[in-house]
Amino acid sequence: MTSNEIRQQFFDFFKNKDHRIVPSSPVVPFDDPTLLFTNAGMNQFKDVFLGHGKRDYKRAVDTQKCIRISGKHNDLEEVGHDTYHHTFFEMLGNWSFGDYYKKEAIKWSWELLTDVWKLQKKRLWVTVYRVDDEAFELWKNETDINPNHILRFDEKDNFWEMGETGPCGPCSEIHINLSDDYDNPELVNAGLPECIELWNLVFIQYNKDKNGKLHELPQKHVDTGMGFERVCAILQNKNSNYDTDIFTPLIKKISNLSNVKYEDEENQIAMRVIADHIRTLTFAIADGAVPGNEGRGYVLRRILRRAARYGRKLGLKKPFLFNIVDKLVKEMCDVFPEIKEKQKYVEKVIKAEEESFNKTLDRGIELFGQLVEDLKKKKEKTISGKYLFMLYDTFGFPVDLTNIMAKEMGFTIDENGFEKLMNSQKQKSRKAMISLKISSLIGTSTESLDGFEMIDNKETFFTGYDELKTKSKIIGRKKEDENELIILDKTPFYVEAGGQIDDLGSLIVEDKNYSVLDVAKIDNEVIHVIETSNDNILKPGITVLAKVDEKRRWDIMRNHTATHFIHAALRQILGTHVHQAGSYVGPDRLRFDFTHFSKVSNSELSDIETLINEQLRRNIPLQHHRNTPFNEAKKMGALMFFGDKYGDKVNVVQFGDFTMEFCGGTHVRNSSEIGLFKLTSESSISSGVRRIEAVTGAGVERYINQQKEQLKSKEEKLAELAEEKRRIEKEISKLKLKGNLGQISSLLDAPVKMGEINIYKSKVNAESVEQLKSFGDELRNKAKNAVGVLFADIEGKVGIVCVVSDNLIKEKNLHAGKIVGELAKLVGGGGGGRSHLATAGGKDVKAIPDALQKVEEIVKKILT
Repeated sequence: MTSNEIRQQFFDFFKNKDHRIVPSSPVVPFDDPTLLFTNAGMNQFKDVFLGHGKRDYKRAVDTQKCIRISGKHNDLEEVGHDTYHHTFFEMLGNWSFGDYYKKEAIKWSWELLTDVWKLQKKRLWVTVYRVDDEAFELWKNETDINPNHILRFDEKDNFWEMGETGPCGPCSEIHINLSDDYDNPELVNAGLPECIELWNLVFIQYNKDKNGKLHELPQKHVDTGMGFERVCAILQNKNSNYDTDIFTPLIKKISNLSNVKYEDEENQIAMRVIADHIRTLTFAIADGAVPGNEGRGYVLRRILRRAARYGRKLGLKKPFLFNIVDKLVKEMCDVFPEIKEKQKYVEKVIKAEEESFNKTLDRGIELFGQLVEDLKKKKEKTISGKYLFMLYDTFGFPVDLTNIMAKEMGFTIDENGFEKLMNSQKQKSRKAMISLKISSLIGTSTESLDGFEMIDNKETFFTGYDELKTKSKIIGRKKEDENELIILDKTPFYVEAGGQIDDLGSLIVEDKNYSVLDVAKIDNEVIHVIETSNDNILKPGITVLAKVDEKRRWDIMRNHTATHFIHAALRQILGTHVHQAGSYVGPDRLRFDFTHFSKVSNSELSDIETLINEQLRRNIPLQHHRNTPFNEAKKMGALMFFGDKYGDKVNVVQFGDFTMEFCGGTHVRNSSEIGLFKLTSESSISSGVRRIEAVTGAGVERYINQQKEQLKSKEEKLAELAEEKRRIEKEISKLKLKGNLGQISSLLDAPVKMGEINIYKSKVNAESVEQLKSFGDELRNKAKNAVGVLFADIEGKVGIVCVVSDNLIKEKNLHAGKIVGELAKLVGGGGGGRSHLATAGGKDVKAIPDALQKVEEIVKKILT
């Protein structure tokens, strides 16, 4: 059978046993802060197991996209080195939510494996939790397995936990022994490829809290998980998962790109690692993750850089990973259509990351080689934390990548030393940013409704879509330090979700007004936090008026609604690869994070803002599709919104043909109620993620006023600076003049005599004609019975000034204008002026020396 046929047989088997086939949840669990990636099939049903959520079915079957790279479930080091571990894999699973339990789960798993898939019973082994006698007896009595093949193990192997906290319970694992020694119990759970775990049946009946205490769940559930890649290898009679039709098309593509053969043993690990990692990268990026420096982003960056370095071992030095995406999409898009939809975007992200890392990869490899040679000379076998940190900090080498390279050369690494340096760097760069949310007043002890005085346990009904004040009944109360925690049967107060912040307001009883400082939600009950009062009026059973701060809520709704218009406009202007990656919606402003791999240009920002305002002015009414079945909402074409968790029934927010998205927040009734929309900034927050900040309504008015005040302040500052500039220039001019007047003093010491007339002539340094005239004035004031002629090279042009003493004007009829006019002709120019002082200019600065020689001749000519 092909892998597609195997998957479909699994679906069909359980569909015939009244199971609903449900789609895989995203591999990026934006709605679960405890997980970097979806690492098990049960993640999407966690709320059901905890009793917080419901489905309209009791039985389900699916294939879940999973990634296990970090934390407790970490298969990274084994990937490629063995034949059956992967960072990305599919988990086939069947589920019971308070319906069937151990008996049916055990019988049906045996039926599928032995009756449908015809696996040899003699090779199958099962394990049960050491004290789970019920499961032991069911395997013994409800199946025909060899009773000697039923083994007991302790918590390490047969008590399943999703993480440090959360749903858990005993499990029963099915193993298959593929060796000739198939009757040997010592091979079970020995970690050998000859005997591997095939299917895990988890019987979820507990919730583990942060203190390690187990709490019985409201109902018992079944959660099973079968490794799809492993079962395909067995049914296709392959010794390795990588030899199945899941991986062979990818390996063939890698072989074609590198021109090396997979059959050559030295190439196999590298090709297997690359084939595995491209699956992880493609599915994670398609589901909304992006490579970065923190959290799941850094995990992806590590994966990509590991794959890139293994590519070097195959001779692949240029970006190549992005070229494998197309083959993966063709093989798997029928089951997971989202990777086809996001293919171009995924390729772009991966290529950009490869190009960035390639700039330092070869240099880092070269430096590592030099380091290894130095250590060999010193006969040392450990790479110090200092060098690990240098490779990480300077060349972007994740420490696990350096570890691989070290192992290949027979070296170890000082990971503890590296961690010390990392922690030291974090301490130095860490800023004291303390976020004080009022809901912290609730305290860590209030994680459940324990301690509340309750008269009713029904969920709080939210009325805030339709009204901002509601008559409500107090159904629960608890005193917590300086606060009272009040639960109402219905409330208009919105609890923070999907980026929209909490409502504030008051609870009113007759003439008493109690400020609501914050709200929170526990088990679908809305907790209203108020300051403790000593009047003891707020008791369970009494009626209060719950009133939201109306102005604040309207500002929030304007900003929240605007995020939908932003999302739609970005996708129209920049492309459909854009999707939301976070948001903040408050009364004063909004922030919208989105995936995009380049700076948004000013013209694009202008187009986005214009498009949004055009749409707002269309007066588009809100269409609020509430409690719509999830699949029906998807068929409507609604986009999923980042950060929200979707159940079987969802809310869809639609404004005409422009935007339609899943959203549980509150919104204006008509687009025109937003008023004006104004972008205030665009920036990068991480690789591949941009951020827009904006204001709406009254926020635009405040923004304009702020801009006007800033502009006024800048204009005043500019005027002050201009005046200061003029003053300084004057001072500089005076200082320069004072310094340059020394030229005039030395000139006065050496006149040329023409009878009784003193001729003063020279080329001087002057920066402007005005300065040259100042020199002329100084010369005329100090010289007696004189004609003065000064030349200057002013920015490549000739400047001339001529001065004549008053007595020579009267007695000798000398005229400065005539003298300067004649001189100007000699330098390719012209000019003139009054009898006592005149200026002229010319083009030929090289002619200045000759013109100076002609001064006496010109004066004589005028005298006669």
